[in-house]
Amino acid sequence: MQKIIDSLSLHASALALRSRRNNILASNIANAATPHFKARDFNFEEALNNTTGRGALKVTHSSHMMNGNSKTAELGYRKSLNPSYDGNTVELAVEQMEFSENVIRYQTSLEFLNRRISGLKSAIRGE
Repeated sequence: MQKIIDSLSLHASALALRSRRNNILASNIANAATPHFKARDFNFEEALNNTTGRGALKVTHSSHMMNGNSKTAELGYRKSLNPSYDGNTVELAVEQMEFSENVIRYQTSLEFLNRRISGLKSAIRGE
């Protein structure tokens, strides 16, 4: 059973992070006209590596020190290419592009997960 969970966990983690990023980007777009609003985002690849444990050092002995990786996405501020006079750092074109790309990647992760589940169902049925 653990092998099934392990085979699905990467895509499930990617879906959860993509969903969280969609919410953050949607918030940026919704606040495009709010004075002094600072656009937020996180590095998806780094967050996925931290969430799944890929790329992180493993503690194999009691005298080893932890590497300090957090298990959540580090939310940061996006640097504005064209700063506005009211202090808002949201650039609508950039946010819309990031949102569209993230939605497509979300759909792709969902398709990978669906295919993985279909393959496991076929294997269980002996097809």
